[in-house]
Amino acid sequence: MAKLSVASLFLASTLLLAIGCGKDDTNPDYAANADCSAIVTADNTYTNSIKTILDTNCALSGCHNAATATNGVNLSDYASAKQTFETKDVLCAVHHGSGCPPMPKGGAQLANNLINQIDCWVKNGYAE
Repeated sequence: MAKLSVASLFLASTLLLAIGCGKDDTNPDYAANADCSAIVTADNTYTNSIKTILDTNCALSGCHNAATATNGVNLSDYASAKQTFETKDVLCAVHHGSGCPPMPKGGAQLANNLINQIDCWVKNGYAE
């Protein structure tokens, strides 16, 4: 009986954790609300701008690089970053939105122009 209770508790905890890390519809749609009028879409690609932002602020050792991938978040390459932005509430964390863990963890919010570049990258379809 104890094994069943422990297994049930583990399953319930895992499910709650997975739900907690997913997209949250209570926050604004940051990408949809982004003002991309000053962003040159052709230049605002992962390779040209987003990778530098993520490498400098997120994909660091002990955070969201390939080796660490804290909370299953790896932002060190295009495929992983795109998949993470599509399935997790990364924009909410970057914006320090309600109910989201503010990122970078323990640091100041990114500059508005960097956040806007990320928002517009998402809004415009994650160009590589």
